[in-house]
Amino acid sequence: MRYILILLVSVFVLSCNNSKNKDLSAFEKNMQANNHPGKKLMETNCYVCHSPTASHDDRIGPPMIAIKKHYINEETTKEEFIADMQAWIKNPNEADARMRGAVRRFGVMPKQAFPEDVIGKIADYMFDYDIEQPEWFEDHFNEEMRNRNQKGKKGMGHGKGKGKGNGMHKQQAQTNFEDLPYGERGLKYALTTKAVLGKNLMGTIQQKGTLEALEFCNVRAYPLTDSMAIVHNAEIKRVSDKPRNQNNKANTEELQYIETFKKLIAENKVVNPIVQETDDDVHVYYPIVTNTMCLQCHGKPETNIKPEILKSLSLLYPEDRAKGYSENQVRGIWNVSFKKN
Repeated sequence: MRYILILLVSVFVLSCNNSKNKDLSAFEKNMQANNHPGKKLMETNCYVCHSPTASHDDRIGPPMIAIKKHYINEETTKEEFIADMQAWIKNPNEADARMRGAVRRFGVMPKQAFPEDVIGKIADYMFDYDIEQPEWFEDHFNEEMRNRNQKGKKGMGHGKGKGKGNGMHKQQAQTNFEDLPYGERGLKYALTTKAVLGKNLMGTIQQKGTLEALEFCNVRAYPLTDSMAIVHNAEIKRVSDKPRNQNNKANTEELQYIETFKKLIAENKVVNPIVQETDDDVHVYYPIVTNTMCLQCHGKPETNIKPEILKSLSLLYPEDRAKGYSENQVRGIWNVSFKKN
């Protein structure tokens, strides 16, 4: 009887340890995902057009989860997926598109000079980890599969269960912004404004090219930002230590926050909104970080910026200081202010 009790206790302890190991393994998996370089690269470079938070109707490109599901099936290897992503980014064209519906709706994405190693890291992350998906996506994808009857075609399966999002779509349900903590609320105001600006900017680039996009920035960016401020009943500004338009010049306090964010990003630390409260108001600050697309107008002259773009910039912005950036640098900050609840 004594030996039976010892055996039962041993089994129980072993079972608990195994359970703890499983929990630890899941925790470690989550930590690995958050620390994977492809995650930050995807958020910085891809979410301008492929945001997981934009609504179905207010988008300029499919969400990244849709790309994952259309490219990965049960037979797809990571090497194949990475090669497919690199080939597409190198030469996006209608003939090779696997997402015909997205091409019909959004057009072929503009060709951009993303380094292969950047695409490789993003694709590596996408293949191995669950990624965010919009709250509407799962129903939309399942309906698309039923309607299009694409059983057996490459890239149209469920992809080893990859990319289902672990219920992430439930986390993206619509929320009343005024119920959010101040930092998250201000960030939502900034990101929804960024989405509207990005949609219009990318639409102009796709239809008319980068040169015409400069005209958009010069004429329409302010009215669109003001319209989003009215929608949110907030004041929304974009300011910089190296402004292109002198109306966007940061003040002394804003310059301090810009330096804070520069240090955090340079040290690869987690960046959260900075919240400052007064008796009646809240100010929320968050960085504007460059990606590859930004460098077409904000990169190094004659390396990233074409001569005709430089010429137009000098005419539109005689005091322009917003050039010379590389990827993943702080170009400025959002300053969002609103009344306390």
